Amino acid sequence: MQEILIESTLDHTLQPSLFFHPGTDRAVPLVVGLHTWSYDRFNQEKNYLPLCREYGFALLLPEFRGPNLESNPRKLEACGTALARRDVIDAVEYVCTNYAIDRDSIFLLGCSGGGHMALLTAETAPERFRAVEVWCPVSDLVKWHAFQPQCRRNYAPHIEACLGGTPEEVPAEYVKRSPARQVEALKSLPVSIHHGRHDPVVPFRHSAELAEKLEKTGNPRVYLDIFDGGHEQNPAHSFEWFAKLAGKSKDTVEITG
Repeated sequence: MQEILIESTLDHTLQPSLFFHPGTDRAVPLVVGLHTWSYDRFNQEKNYLPLCREYGFALLLPEFRGPNLESNPRKLEACGTALARRDVIDAVEYVCTNYAIDRDSIFLLGCSGGGHMALLTAETAPERFRAVEVWCPVSDLVKWHAFQPQCRRNYAPHIEACLGGTPEEVPAEYVKRSPARQVEALKSLPVSIHHGRHDPVVPFRHSAELAEKLEKTGNPRVYLDIFDGGHEQNPAHSFEWFAKLAGKSKDTVEITG
């Protein structure tokens, strides 16, 4: 993979991303992989890059202002701000302009905090993406902040540092950065949600409620999978779904009779 620097169209700073292209002249699908809550652009490379090589997809891993931690010097720009969302969109536009990318097959993928950012980015610019798949996503910061014991002990201080206070102190920020509270923008985009029933970090019921809200928008392509597991993801499943949507599936078998 190569590291690329892309100028933000909002604050004109240079923001890093990792990028892989299979090197063909033919336009290929693009997977936009978003890092988890506490990490940076490097943490999903080992999970997503081998699958991109296998399927012949391009891979974009944006930074979007770094981890959602108190220790991040850019924390007030992270955690789903307009700047962070624009970083992802700007990075997508950059690689589409400069490389052979199939603009009709651009997919968002994220787990946990990456799922949070994938949903927010899709809500910001749904017309740019073919579909979004999320695993155990953080979808409602108000409810997650109140969740006992994991979030209150481990994550609440980071949420407060990034958003500038508690839900009582800055309620508008919590609403604005909670994808479950602005789902109308996703009514025309395929959305696949997976959540482990025994997830100790983000309750699976948050995803069940998210899917219900999405269905109420009239979206006919909302998929919810509550699986036997915890706070985890299966990237191979995601890539096969993307391949199916792009007309490149390897494993789908039609059943007759």
